[in-house]
Amino acid sequence: MVDVGAKAVTRRVAVASGRLVTRPDVIALVRADDLPKADVLATARVAAIMGAKKTSELIPLCHPVPLSSVAVRFVLGDDFIDITVTAKTTGQTGVEMEALTGVAIAALTLHDMVKAVDPFCVLTDVRLVSKTGGKSDRAPLANTAAVVVASTAGADGHRQDTTGPVIAAWLSARGYAVAHSIVADADVAAELSRVVAASPAVVITTGGTGMSPTDQTPEATHPLITRELPGVAEAIRARGLATTPTAALSRGRAGTTSAGTLIVNLPGSAGGVKDGLAVLDELLEHLVAQIAGSGAHE
Repeated sequence: MVDVGAKAVTRRVAVASGRLVTRPDVIALVRADDLPKADVLATARVAAIMGAKKTSELIPLCHPVPLSSVAVRFVLGDDFIDITVTAKTTGQTGVEMEALTGVAIAALTLHDMVKAVDPFCVLTDVRLVSKTGGKSDRAPLANTAAVVVASTAGADGHRQDTTGPVIAAWLSARGYAVAHSIVADADVAAELSRVVAASPAVVITTGGTGMSPTDQTPEATHPLITRELPGVAEAIRARGLATTPTAALSRGRAGTTSAGTLIVNLPGSAGGVKDGLAVLDELLEHLVAQIAGSGAHE
């Protein structure tokens, strides 16, 4: 085993993901909890946590790690189940293998639960999404920002991106160097992880916050956030509710990563972005300064 005794004790977080691909009728059975084996997702969630805790016994040369938290999330698509496992510890070595093992064990458990109706379902795309802590941690890059647009039609070129440029221009006017990307809803988790790995000071997303089966932005954001900012998300919803009752349906999140990047989810509509930026206009400068440690109240 590698000697980690000289490493600093830090807070370490790893996020891993994977996918079980099956048939739409099987997904319908999972949603209805109508498979021969009971409560598929609850069983797979427990299995993932057990797998993460047993990693050092399953994989040679892995250090036993005192896990402080293991969180498991499932997103059901038309013909797939996406699995995300977030493992956390405070120690001298990371928890990437614990997160990956949790995903693998959850996927195998799902396979076992659905094999009676689909013995040929496929386990795929098991990968490390992100890791923080130790040498991988670095402070956010000042005056840098990213805009991520979640729009399947926009990514395919079938719809004009009308919200991303508005957010990018708003950030640029406040002195930020802005990176702007547009991806399909199914790819938003991977894109957010890629963007956050570059440690921008601010990440603003638009789209994918509603209740459509393809809307996954809040689910993609949640594993990356270590400190929630529920007041910011609620203020954005409240601003929209003043004129648009459907603003209550937005599930957008706001918070900071362990490295200090601010992430805010905005709706995909022009009105929702306008409302969100109006709220952030009054908060962003002070909030970014606080995160950096220079804007605290006396």
